[in-house]
Amino acid sequence: MINRPIIADAGIVAAYLNKKDQWHEWTLLQLRSLPTPFLTCEAVITEACFLMQSKPDGKDDVLRMLADEVLQIKFSLADEVLQIKALMKKYKDVPMSLADACLVRMSELIDNSSVFTLDSDFLIYRKNGRQKIDLVIPD
Repeated sequence: MINRPIIADAGIVAAYLNKKDQWHEWTLLQLRSLPTPFLTCEAVITEACFLMQSKPDGKDDVLRMLADEVLQIKFSLADEVLQIKALMKKYKDVPMSLADACLVRMSELIDNSSVFTLDSDFLIYRKNGRQKIDLVIPD
């Protein structure tokens, strides 16, 4: 069992909530070995609500994960806006979304954390300039 802070991306939230998602079973398997609550940010919640909008009660399901404290928001964009701007500029060719920039910044701020994601862009992103981000990601 992994015993470190886990930072959740929007795709993971959507895969967990949507049984028809191609990554649903993989996500459930990972959840058995990962500690909760998962840490995240408002940008991820917004993205997850968008991804779940076609599912009846999909947005409510995302917000329920917050209410049930499966997800916890542990990030202030207002406090980190300059660093977020710098990350988005650095990765403009990828391009980096606001949510991804927030997660990279969270990985810099939260010691010994891993980012739980389906997004292969995280294989490109680096924290603190050149450090690989520890990931929980499909092979």
